[in-house]
Amino acid sequence: MGRRWQRERKREHFYRMAKRVGYRSRAAYKLQQLNRRYGLLRRGDVVVDLGAAPGGWLQVAREEVGGEGFVLGVDLQPITKLPYNNVATLVGDITKPETWGHIKTKLPRAANVVISDASPSVSGVWEIDHLRSIELARAALEIACQVLAHGGKFLIKVFQGEMLDEFLTEVRQKFAFVKVSKPIASRKGSAEVYVIGKGFKPTSVVLRKTEKLLKTCKISSTGASVRSPMSEKCIRDAK
Repeated sequence: MGRRWQRERKREHFYRMAKRVGYRSRAAYKLQQLNRRYGLLRRGDVVVDLGAAPGGWLQVAREEVGGEGFVLGVDLQPITKLPYNNVATLVGDITKPETWGHIKTKLPRAANVVISDASPSVSGVWEIDHLRSIELARAALEIACQVLAHGGKFLIKVFQGEMLDEFLTEVRQKFAFVKVSKPIASRKGSAEVYVIGKGFKPTSVVLRKTEKLLKTCKISSTGASVRSPMSEKCIRDAK
């Protein structure tokens, strides 16, 4: 990164504010703004922060959950420890299943919120960077599905592009409320947006539909069913 970029960054409003108040990154204000708008973090919540280095989002999350909650930060790079007993960190690759297992063992209970400001290594080739961003987002969604409690919340950064709509469809299958937003603290001209999911549904839409159909058909736990045209149709639809 050139000297001009560094000078512009230091003059930038949210960067200066973050330095003044002690946040580790200007991104802290993005989380603050999104949280005020969508009510993502509450006192006592268990929060998983993916791509957490250098720790700006960890700081904001700890402010919101207080001493009663718990915050886990995960990143490829070590994160300098915060002065709180209820903030832990983990070094790991969020795209690797072994890291998902480590995350679950670190949590005191099912998480209330999964947040991620993770960005891929930028190549400068837009199609590649967008694809990598979606890959990270899908890994974060998979982690959310494994660790969130029923009704949990999800916040993820993605780069805009042709695969965004497909990713949104995947998120809508898992959450009752889905919104795309861009906080004021995002840089002008940035292609990043944030996907918000609320009301996590641990059981997939397909399974819930199947269970409803089976109940309607009065299929017993032993597999016996009422033999009628209606019940036969239900069995076919449930498959």
